[in-house]
Amino acid sequence: MKRFSQLFLFISAAFLLTNCGVQSIPQAKNAVDASLAEITNQYKRRADLIPNLVKVVKGYATHEQSTFTEVTEARAKATSTIIDPSKVTPDQLLKFQQAQTGLSQALGRLMVVAERYPELKADQNFRELQAQLEGTENRITIARQRHIETIKGYNDLITVPPTSWTNSLLYHYEKMPQWNVDESERQNIEKAPDVQL
Repeated sequence: MKRFSQLFLFISAAFLLTNCGVQSIPQAKNAVDASLAEITNQYKRRADLIPNLVKVVKGYATHEQSTFTEVTEARAKATSTIIDPSKVTPDQLLKFQQAQTGLSQALGRLMVVAERYPELKADQNFRELQAQLEGTENRITIARQRHIETIKGYNDLITVPPTSWTNSLLYHYEKMPQWNVDESERQNIEKAPDVQL
């Protein structure tokens, strides 16, 4: 009988440890760190494409210097704003998002410039760079979506019982800030598009 109760106690302890968050909370935290690293990776890919894109556009639109300067400065700011996924604060995440938004807006203005030059739009290098940039923007969107989902999963683990009890006893992790759009992006999203026929 003693052996049976020891076996029952061992099985119960193993069951409780596997279902109480001892493993799932650190795994979820690692998943959040990895998903933020993927976002950073995709933003770096975009930043690496920009100098070549600017060079090609400059060849056709030399008098658009202010746009080139703006894109270069936005790229410099975006690449210098670095966040450590394991120690990210809401303020750091906001600064990172703002820098990336600034670069997105500058790239949008560069594309508007490119639209004014039909011979540029016909350039093979420009078309290839534009396609790579579009693909990268899609990857960024997917990476951000995955990051949002992993943060939700992590925050659920550390705030919803019974795993939240394990967090309170062992880890003391705080909720992670959720990816969000900054105020200028929010205004663009909320504004109805101006369609002219």
